[in-house]
Amino acid sequence: MHTLLDTGNTSWMLTSTALVLFMTLPGLALFYGGLVRTKNVLSVLMQCFSITALVTIIWVACGYSLVFSANPSPGLNPFIGGLGKAFLAGVGRDTLVGDIPESVFAMFQLTFAVITPALIIGAFAERMHFGAMLIFTALWSLAVYIPVAHWVWGGGWLQQMGALDFAGGIVVHATAGIAGLVAALYVGRRKGYPQKPMPPHSLTLSVVGAGMLWVGWFGFNAGSALRANGQAGMAVVVTQISAGTAAMVWLLVEWKKNGRPSVLGIITGAVAGLATITPASGFSGAAGAMAIGAVAGLVCFIGATSLKRRMGYDDSLDAFGVHGIGGIVGSILTGAFAARALGGSENIRIGHQLYVQTVACVAAAGWSAGMSWLALQLANLFTRVRVDEDQETVGLDLVSHEERGYDY
Repeated sequence: MHTLLDTGNTSWMLTSTALVLFMTLPGLALFYGGLVRTKNVLSVLMQCFSITALVTIIWVACGYSLVFSANPSPGLNPFIGGLGKAFLAGVGRDTLVGDIPESVFAMFQLTFAVITPALIIGAFAERMHFGAMLIFTALWSLAVYIPVAHWVWGGGWLQQMGALDFAGGIVVHATAGIAGLVAALYVGRRKGYPQKPMPPHSLTLSVVGAGMLWVGWFGFNAGSALRANGQAGMAVVVTQISAGTAAMVWLLVEWKKNGRPSVLGIITGAVAGLATITPASGFSGAAGAMAIGAVAGLVCFIGATSLKRRMGYDDSLDAFGVHGIGGIVGSILTGAFAARALGGSENIRIGHQLYVQTVACVAAAGWSAGMSWLALQLANLFTRVRVDEDQETVGLDLVSHEERGYDY
């Protein structure tokens, strides 16, 4: 039977696409931009903007096809798609995915491909050359995001195994967070870290950016239903619950530990809750979302504070502490809270699903770690990855762009 286009679902997906792009520009750009020092704010905004442009070209040229089209060789289908839809060949005005235009589906998926490498820049902020960042982003998108997205969403081996990842806990947050940790270790600490305080230059910008991320996340999670239905509605509900719970847990833990709650803490906690619920957002119930949010607020707080200090790495804006830890923990917890026995929607055996989720996380994290290191090594062959101490002192705004974020 021929499927007809559904205008309601199409309208929702057009809206979701705009919301997810809004998460990167301006949401993540402002969130990260406010967290760095004044001399580096433009560099962060430029990185988010340029990643959006670069990944768009990669996605259209080959990314969409390699994720979502079949490979001519059946033996390769579990690992990578084919090039039959390179440059969106065959994606016309009338081609559909389900009951929405394939053009809208391709664009929606593009916004995920954009924000994932943009998350990584938080780990090496203030110390990587702009050219090296572009090379790394291109290589990483091709070697990590595209294969893992195919494994999980494009009919690949993890999807065949039964891995659940509704909106990107594995594909987006785990891969980006692990890449961030590798990048932070590769480029080394900022000059003076951790002895010298390096507070955010504008928490005001960061709060605005965090608010934009929170709103945009409804398109990220609920849009992944690909239709305007009850699953999308519940995804909105559990996204809100997890973000709110994680924000309050982070606030209370920080208040207890430091004697006062901070603005930086509550916005970071909210983002941790958003990242951690992402893989479960289409499957979890309200109580499960509250549990996931509570765990997120606690474990991401530990990851972004005591773990980072104990291990000694300089994850500047906590890309690993929030997205890596949150994405992995949330993806594993999906194996429990997606089950009907715990208020979820899926008819699964919790023990088996926890095993599958763990395998998927280990595979994606291991692949991202190895390929991220290789991408950085290759980038370093073309141009120095790390800025020198004098350039770091001056700041990347002037060194990379000969511009200032503020003219007083």
